[in-house]
Amino acid sequence: MSEHKQELEKKLWAIANELRGSMGADEFRDYILGLIFYKFLSEKIEKAAAEELKDENLTFLEAVSDEETKKELSELVIDELGYFIEPKYLFHNLASRARQKEFIIEDLGKGLKYIEESALGHESEEDFTGLFVDIDLNSPRLGKNSDEKNKLISEVIKHLADINFMYEDTEIDVLGDAYEYLIGEFASGAGKKAGEFYTPQQVSKILAKLVTVNKNKIKSAYDPTCGSGSLLLRISKEAEVADFYGQEKNNTTYNLARMNMILHNVNFNNFNIMQGDTLEDPQHLNKRFEAVVANPPFSAKWSANQTFLSDERFADYGKLAPKTKADFAFVQHMLYQLDDNGTMATVLPHGVLFRGAAEGVIRKYLIKDKNYLDAVIGLPANIFYGTSIPTCILVLKKQRTNPDDILFIDASNLFEKQKNQNILKDEHVNKIIETYKNREDMDKFSHKATMKEIIENDYNLNIPRYVDTFEEEEPIDLDMVVNEILKIDEDMKEIDAEIKKYCDELKIKAPLV
Repeated sequence: MSEHKQELEKKLWAIANELRGSMGADEFRDYILGLIFYKFLSEKIEKAAAEELKDENLTFLEAVSDEETKKELSELVIDELGYFIEPKYLFHNLASRARQKEFIIEDLGKGLKYIEESALGHESEEDFTGLFVDIDLNSPRLGKNSDEKNKLISEVIKHLADINFMYEDTEIDVLGDAYEYLIGEFASGAGKKAGEFYTPQQVSKILAKLVTVNKNKIKSAYDPTCGSGSLLLRISKEAEVADFYGQEKNNTTYNLARMNMILHNVNFNNFNIMQGDTLEDPQHLNKRFEAVVANPPFSAKWSANQTFLSDERFADYGKLAPKTKADFAFVQHMLYQLDDNGTMATVLPHGVLFRGAAEGVIRKYLIKDKNYLDAVIGLPANIFYGTSIPTCILVLKKQRTNPDDILFIDASNLFEKQKNQNILKDEHVNKIIETYKNREDMDKFSHKATMKEIIENDYNLNIPRYVDTFEEEEPIDLDMVVNEILKIDEDMKEIDAEIKKYCDELKIKAPLV
């Protein structure tokens, strides 16, 4: 773990202790992440304003004291960053006042509102509207009255003010690290539920590497269940991504995804994150994407309404995914959005590999009629927060370079056991990716299954049918075992005799002989 991440976790722990008892883990997660983002926006706009004013020999504060200069400056900054905020609402100014025990909660609320309203009527309006809706400064959970609420929020702001988030280091995923720590450490109640939907960073890394094999640039990346956006952003660490697209059902994580994009300096013109149910109300149907990734909720319920049989995403398959298991509905949706030259990689529960009925029909169509399935990768159990369900990754392409076989990788034993979780290390990730790239058969790890093998298994993709990981036990030498037992008997006789000797000297009855 990096020194920065350790320091971040130490500070977050301190903040959580301030909030503990006042509210649930999921609630104070929203306050902490929202205020981290507010600090980022404050620091970013200060730099932008300083750059704009360097030839004017004016400070930010001096510039906004004149209405005309303020108007010109705000227009320039909004064009560049998408929002504006006045110096009096900047995070470090509020933190300074908090240290003086001043009443700041009202101005914090005005500052949050100012940012959202500054984007109204501009191209960035959609990306900033409702961004801070989860930071409810009037919540009774913060305190019984205004003074108690102010005291609690002031403590949180003072802690956050002391953290150097190193926003300029693009290798650091501040919100992702903070989110992962908070749901991992406080995995109870809604926090535990959230963990199931959070993609561990090493799994994100595998998905990102899979969809960028042999590519330095990606025209567009899409995640139909984008959560906090960390998976989308992970792709940009493997290749240059021009535009990001995502959809998220949960309003809180939808806001988090937009924050995460801005936090990673993705300009508001280069991302389009929408809120809503991807299966029932898709927002990007007219677009095709070069990289498609997802960690959809495992075996989620959906309507499976028969009208979907005339929906272009599902019509060709002849069957709909079951109402209680939408896994293949997400796969079908993602394939519909995948460009002809693109790659798609998604995490799913193992059940999609072998379940029958409608899912068996869909699976057979994908393989026999379309030949889209490129690889099946089995992951270790217990790598997701809040669930130990075994998972796999499916890799699909519309134009495969290896159409005669499907690669199976059994990575179920590639993990390091930690306190509550199993984790994938970098060496494990690299082994999976190199095996995928080289498409090689490795004893007890990977196998290129021919279409004939797949047909012989009736399109059942259960990994043990293709990768034999059975370890034969060492033969037992029975003569050696008998000799060891005889020797133990002899040793026990000697010990018993020794005990009897001491008991006789003490004139007491020996307990063993």
